[in-house]
Formats: sequence, structure tokens, C-alpha cells
Amino acid sequence: MRKCCDLKWGFIHIRILKDVIDVYFVSPTRGKLTLKQVVEDIIAFVEEEPNAAYKLIIGTDSQARDTVCFVTAIIVHRVGKGARYYYRKKFMSQVKSLRHKVYTETSFSLEVVNALEKELSKTRCRNLHVEIHVDIGQNGDTRELIREVVGWVMSSGYEVKIKPQAFGATKVADKYTK
Repeated sequence: MRKCCDLKWGFIHIRILKDVIDVYFVSPTRGKLTLKQVVEDIIAFVEEEPNAAYKLIIGTDSQARDTVCFVTAIIVHRVGKGARYYYRKKFMSQVKSLRHKVYTETSFSLEVVNALEKELSKTRCRNLHVEIHVDIGQNGDTRELIREVVGWVMSSGYEVKIKPQAFGATKVADKYTK
């Protein structure tokens, strides 16, 4: 059973799922995986070259059609030597505004990184460098949200990247929203 809590941030009321253990992720090479299997795969990837530098990147993007498709990507990047990634999709019936969309994307990324860190804390990979990639930038309507979203992610204890450096959201997650 999933436990839920409510988080109020500004005027937006977002419902965040605390437990993502039973949610499936998709790996383009390995297929459908549980979060535990994703963690095992990340560990195996890191153990292939344990002296390399790694980044754990989480990003979410969305696309509106009849429903809104949110895709959260987990990328384990072996700096300068490739990466593996996994993604999950969630659907919502509607998103009321751009602010609601960006806050929902950010909350999904934080939800996943918190669950990942909980699982990784029990392993040799507990100290991976973590970045949250958010789909906002200096150009366009999202520029008004930069301070509050970046502040939210940083106050949660994570490094944050915005466009054009936010490839976890704008390239990897975006690819699967269509």
C-alpha cells in the first residue's frame, strides 16, 4: 500500500507518493525493472569501472495530450565514458498551469531521488554525486520559476541544473513523453 502526504509549496498543492518501491522503470536494454533491480544494475555498472567518476542524474519532463504524460529518468553517467538510463511514466488527467506542471515534474524527480538514495545508502554506491535536472531556463515563461524551483531543490539537499545543462529532463525524459 502506498503512503501519501501532502506538500504545499506556494499556491500549488501537490500530492507526492512517498513509496516508489513497487513502481516499474524501463531500461532500453534490460526491459522492465523494479527500483531494487535498477539499484542493482547501477551498482553493477559502477563496479565495472570502480575508479571512474560517476553522476546520478534525475530529471522529469511532461507532454500534454488527452492526459499529461510525466516521464522521470534516472541516468547513471560514467563521466567521459557513457551512461545507462531508466525511466518511468505517470499520467495525470490535467495540469492547471505551467507552474503546476513544473512543480509536479520537480516533485516526481525528488520523489525518485529520495527513494533511490534510500536504497543506495545500503550499498557501496551511497556516495554518488547527485544532480536534479529541471525543465526550466532563462528563456521562455519558465524563467519566472527559476528562483523558487532551484531553491526548493537545493533546500532538499541536491545540486540542480537548468536548461541548457538539464539534459536529464530535456533530452532523456523528453524522448519518452511523446
